[in-house]
Amino acid sequence: MPAYTFIGPITQLLSMSGLPSRGPLSDADLPVIENCGLLLRDKQVMEIGDYSDIRKKAGKLQANHIELEEPSVVVPGWIDAHTHICFAGSRARDYALRNSGATYQEIAKRGGGIWDTVQKTREADLSALAKGVIQRALAHLQNGITTIEVKSGYGLTVLEELKMLRAIRQANQQIQADLIPTCLAAHITPRDFQAGPTEYLKLIASELLPKVREEGLANRVDAFIEEGAFDPDTIRPYLKKAKEMGFQLTLHADQFSTGGSEVAIEFGALSADHLEASTDREIDLLSKSSVIAMALPGASLGLGCGFAPARKILDAGGTVAIASDHNPGSAPMGDLLTQACILGAFEKLSNAEVLAGITYRAAAALDLKDRGILQPGYLADFSIFYTGHYSEILYNQGSLKPKRVWKNGQEVFPVENKK
Repeated sequence: MPAYTFIGPITQLLSMSGLPSRGPLSDADLPVIENCGLLLRDKQVMEIGDYSDIRKKAGKLQANHIELEEPSVVVPGWIDAHTHICFAGSRARDYALRNSGATYQEIAKRGGGIWDTVQKTREADLSALAKGVIQRALAHLQNGITTIEVKSGYGLTVLEELKMLRAIRQANQQIQADLIPTCLAAHITPRDFQAGPTEYLKLIASELLPKVREEGLANRVDAFIEEGAFDPDTIRPYLKKAKEMGFQLTLHADQFSTGGSEVAIEFGALSADHLEASTDREIDLLSKSSVIAMALPGASLGLGCGFAPARKILDAGGTVAIASDHNPGSAPMGDLLTQACILGAFEKLSNAEVLAGITYRAAAALDLKDRGILQPGYLADFSIFYTGHYSEILYNQGSLKPKRVWKNGQEVFPVENKK
């Protein structure tokens, strides 16, 4: 027998349904349903409508009624489409050096940066890595993030990358949030690999990716196109091989210099992420392509640099998703909502554009067609904020937290409400 749950009365429900996938959005376009009820069937939304009408239907179905006594706003579960939360160690020293004037590249040359995390991650066993992922993912879930992309990329050998991806899979089996794994073995060329970047990419293409596919550890491949990582010419054969093997692509692009976003367009990547260095030329190219521009304000805050040109990309007709880039180096905060609000303030994004960037447009960047929107047939992933108007959520810039979170039709936060 299916399980039915009825929630209400809801002051406002923000469905995000019917909005365009590309271009700017006005707050007047937001689909706000007032004084409504939400009816769930198992893992999915069954119906949204007038509270009295839905209550009658729920009664006939003998649905479990969760009555909301506070003014309440329901929003789709946030989607964080770019994180690096599988790691070991800390890079607090890097942060202090950056604030003292050292650049990202200078810190890397001194032994800090990605390589520092690689060494610590290699020292950790699979169980410890999985435990760290669970801990960080739980913090995200309590903040209303019900789907979290998680990258490898701190192993940088066949065995160590497999260890990371297996740790992500293990964590995914122990937590209610959905973890979407991405293979980022092409993060940098490891310092202990003497043959150079071309041979390293050949190695992971021939020995790692087939095992990732065989074990079903990830359907997505990422690469860092940047000075100190991989240049466009070097990375192209690797991306071609990954695509031929059936992997979806996403790319770190235009963080400190341009070139990466053009490669993303060339290979039909789902998204080009970072884009802080993108110029009007890259903005024009992205806006004419199907590639989703992924703004990562957490990296801008962590590095003290400018934000991705989200306003220009939207006005040019492109699509912008927003993710936290939660990682131990450049984006340790990991608070998606706070970062999205700050990006909105600096880039002059409407509430609708910010909310779209962390719901259905973020779902599109992960090629997920069953979430990011609250409507019949979609997953019942949502949060409840105790407030009378949805605008208070962004106005408070992340300090207003969800009081209750649902994933796949089950209340997962707070814990006491699951009894």
